[in-house]
Amino acid sequence: MNLDPRRAAVLALHWQVNVIEPEGFFGPMLSGPVARSGVVDRAVRFHEAAGVPVFFTRFTIPEGEGGLVRNTGFMRAVGDAQEAFRPDAPGARLIPRMAGGTPTVVDNQKLSGLAGGDLASRLSGQGVDTLFLTGVATNLTVEQTARHGTDLGFTVHVVSDCVTAADDAAHTASLANLELTTAGCLTAGEALARLRVRS
Repeated sequence: MNLDPRRAAVLALHWQVNVIEPEGFFGPMLSGPVARSGVVDRAVRFHEAAGVPVFFTRFTIPEGEGGLVRNTGFMRAVGDAQEAFRPDAPGARLIPRMAGGTPTVVDNQKLSGLAGGDLASRLSGQGVDTLFLTGVATNLTVEQTARHGTDLGFTVHVVSDCVTAADDAAHTASLANLELTTAGCLTAGEALARLRVRS
């Protein structure tokens, strides 16, 4: 099935130092699996080849905590370490491989990249109805955003080889859930074929 690439976009979720790099807040949990998976290289290639707008989301916490709600263990943990998540903190930056050119970056204080801001309405206002998701971690921001986007009426595909998690079991289980709760998971090659571009 082909789609109109003029109505598609990529959401690139949490490709930031705090999540991806060893020195980041979540580095002890995620940097090793990310490095072993090779997901960064695959996601960079997909972003470059897709030929559609790419929106990078960052989890940041401004002074005053913005829209942060400490209603889960995850949110309490990052709230307690909020200095590491200030928008201008080193850990909040996109990793260098993702920061080339002038990326479109959207910050929020939610697990879903579409929550707590105007990104969903911006996408809809630009005529976007199909989203391809990349990012880390599969069972956290990726799954939350995919489910949220689906509920908002977007056609959502998680790019399965451009996401990863802290362990293989969580990653696999999350992709199985998303196969049922979204328009289906696609590899980067399959997604590019849907976009009618060459991988």
